[in-house]
Amino acid sequence: MRAIWSGSITFGLITIPVKLYSAIGREDKIDLHQLHEKDGEPIHYERVCEAGHKVEWKDIVKGYEYEKGKWVTFSDEELEALDTESMRAVDVVTFVDASEIDPIYYDTTYYVAPDASAAKAYKLFVDALESEGLVGVSKVAIRNRERLAAIRILDGEIVLQTMHWPDEIRKADYKKPSGRVQLRDNEKKMARQLVQQLTDEFDPTQFKDEYHKALRSLAKKKIEGEEIVVPERREEPEAAGDLMEALRRSVEEVRGAGKRKPARRTKRKAS
Repeated sequence: MRAIWSGSITFGLITIPVKLYSAIGREDKIDLHQLHEKDGEPIHYERVCEAGHKVEWKDIVKGYEYEKGKWVTFSDEELEALDTESMRAVDVVTFVDASEIDPIYYDTTYYVAPDASAAKAYKLFVDALESEGLVGVSKVAIRNRERLAAIRILDGEIVLQTMHWPDEIRKADYKKPSGRVQLRDNEKKMARQLVQQLTDEFDPTQFKDEYHKALRSLAKKKIEGEEIVVPERREEPEAAGDLMEALRRSVEEVRGAGKRKPARRTKRKAS
């Protein structure tokens, strides 16, 4: 595993030299490439400018279109020379309760590993965050982009999760169903019962990527020359005509299965 960033975590006058490692990835993933159906050869994309010229990597620069058809360009050296504090350090600005951050802000997760000289400061930071049940809010520049970031503890180790900026979160600006919806008390009661019956403690190991598994199986069959029978297209499920009846039957089925029960709700201890 190769570090994608190195610098320091700072809070107060404490500095912890660290490296970031990507926490997301799959060793057995299947990458689907585009092929020419006629001869089975991979399709390659050429770098061509709008004038029709083929362009080599060495001739490419980054540019920003500030007006239609007008660009200002930047060299790699100019971008690397941008001197922001977040390029060298993850400066923790404040600490907040994790429940205050809506999950819509979270993006990519990285493991944070300390340098050998910072093992004690790292452990002290872990202990402080775990004891208080808080996450640190900071900024970090990764791959020529400054990001908001949350620092939290996972299994006794520090992880950093990059976050979207507030102005990157779009409003729910889509057409909503017209008309007024009335909810009857018995409908609300039954819906809550269904939610309660399906409530359990979160165990990520219970969930499997069934599509990935099916894709690997399909690939194996194709490699071995098996004939693939494509099933008829499934009909899209329709909304329940009788909502109350659907709720009642759902609750009965879950109760009959007897697999789940309401989870124990725990409250954070006051410090």
